[in-house]
Amino acid sequence: MTINPKLSDAWLEVLSDEFKKPYFSSLKEFLLEEKRHYRIFPKGSNIFSAFHMTAFKDIKVVILGQDPYHGEGQAHGLCFSVQEGIVHPPSLKNIFKELHDDIGCEIPRNGMLTHWAEEGVFLMNTVLTVRASQANSHRGRGWEHFTDAVIQKISDEKEHVVFILWGRPAQMKVSLIDATKHLILKAPHPSPLSSFRGFFGSKPFSKTNRYLQSHGIEPIHWCLSP
Repeated sequence: MTINPKLSDAWLEVLSDEFKKPYFSSLKEFLLEEKRHYRIFPKGSNIFSAFHMTAFKDIKVVILGQDPYHGEGQAHGLCFSVQEGIVHPPSLKNIFKELHDDIGCEIPRNGMLTHWAEEGVFLMNTVLTVRASQANSHRGRGWEHFTDAVIQKISDEKEHVVFILWGRPAQMKVSLIDATKHLILKAPHPSPLSSFRGFFGSKPFSKTNRYLQSHGIEPIHWCLSP
């Protein structure tokens, strides 16, 4: 498995120091060993899709996921998103339900969130890879150091970004975000286990756009093709 990110010059300028740190070398060695024995998702060329699809300068919103979907054909490097033709996982179904209830968007058939990424929504998991059929199997192997640095860089170097933190793992990152210059929206995770405990009705999409517009920033066009 390749872990060469091949990022844009702008992202490399922001993150180049991270790729030189010992933890990243250890992470690469771990992934190469994993690849020898197991199937890993997403495929190597998609690990950094969130970075390829949303330029650093274009980030308006950050949505944090936990780790990639671990089923066949699902993960492609954007958190909560699935590849075209794949049945919507339960969490994504609930996200689309809240999207409809919040701002009236039709429920899309396609679960790919590439349109959001192109709109400036940075869709990053806190762990960027997973072993097939084993959720959280790459937790604690170094990805968290990397993605924490990404969150910190966005917070430090940008202004008026909306950070949408669903569930406890995402909310544990709140200390990395400067709440004096960004909006932090917290709610339970959209999974069926917690969605009725406050995710439904949290209105993250309308709240995000009101905040962006209040700072003279073009709102996100959240609706996807039905």
